[in-house]
Amino acid sequence: MNEAVERAAWYQASRHAESSGADASGLGRILIVEDDFEMRHMILNYLTAQNLRAVPVQGRQEMARQFATGEPTLVVLDLCLGDDDGLDLLRDIRSRSDVPVIITTGHRRDEIDVVLGLELGADDYLAKPFGLRELLARIRAVLRRREAKPLAGEREAERGRYRFGGWELDRRARRLTNPHGGPVMLTKGEYALLSAFVDAPQRPLSREHLMRASRVHEDVFDRSIDVQILRLRRKLEMDPSAPQIIRTERGVGYVFTLPVEPF
Repeated sequence: MNEAVERAAWYQASRHAESSGADASGLGRILIVEDDFEMRHMILNYLTAQNLRAVPVQGRQEMARQFATGEPTLVVLDLCLGDDDGLDLLRDIRSRSDVPVIITTGHRRDEIDVVLGLELGADDYLAKPFGLRELLARIRAVLRRREAKPLAGEREAERGRYRFGGWELDRRARRLTNPHGGPVMLTKGEYALLSAFVDAPQRPLSREHLMRASRVHEDVFDRSIDVQILRLRRKLEMDPSAPQIIRTERGVGYVFTLPVEPF
C-alpha cells in the first residue's frame, strides 16, 4: 500500500470514528504523533477497532491545528521524529496543556531522552517494539489515574498548610513556597509525591508505599517512581547529587528527613 492510499485509509478511519461515535467509551480523541507510516497505521486501526477515536498527527503544525480545535484526551508522542524533535514537541504541549502524554522511543540508547521526557512531564513511556494491547492498557491506566486525581484533590483541599525546613506547602492552593518566599512549580506527579512524604515525615517509606500513596502509579506498567524522586530532589535540594531532604534508605526506599509542622 503506497503513502497516498494509506493517507486516504487513515482519513476514512478517522472520519468513521468521529461520525459513528466511536469514542463512546469516554476516552475521547487520542493524538498519535508518529512519523513512521506503518506504525501510525497499525496504532490507528487497532485503537479504532477498540472503539477509540485516534487521530494521526505527523508534526508540529498538524499538532498545533489539533489543539486549536480543542484539547485532546491523550497524546501518544514518538520522540524519534524525522523533522521535529519529540522533546521540543513535548515542551510545546506542556506549555499549553496538562493533557496526558505517553512517549515512545525506538532504541535503548534513547534512555536519556526517556528520562528527559518524564522530567518534562510525560505520564508514561513505551520502548519500541511494543505490543498494541500494552499500548491500550497504558492509555487506559494513565486516564484512570487522571480521573482519580480530582477525588484526591478534594480530600487534600480539606487539609491545611505545612512547614518543613523553611518551606511551606499549601495543600488547599496546591502551592509550594521555598525558604526565600518564592513559588516553586511542581508537576502533578511531584506534588503527589511530596504530599505522600509530608503525610509521613522522618519515616522510611518503601517504593511500593510511595507508588500507592502518591496515586502516581496504580498499575503494573509504571516504572518511573525513581525518576519522580529525582525530579522532586532537584526542586528541594541544594545539591541533588548529595540529597539531605529526601534520602535513600538502602534496601527500604526513601525517607523525608525534615520535621513537618501543620499551621
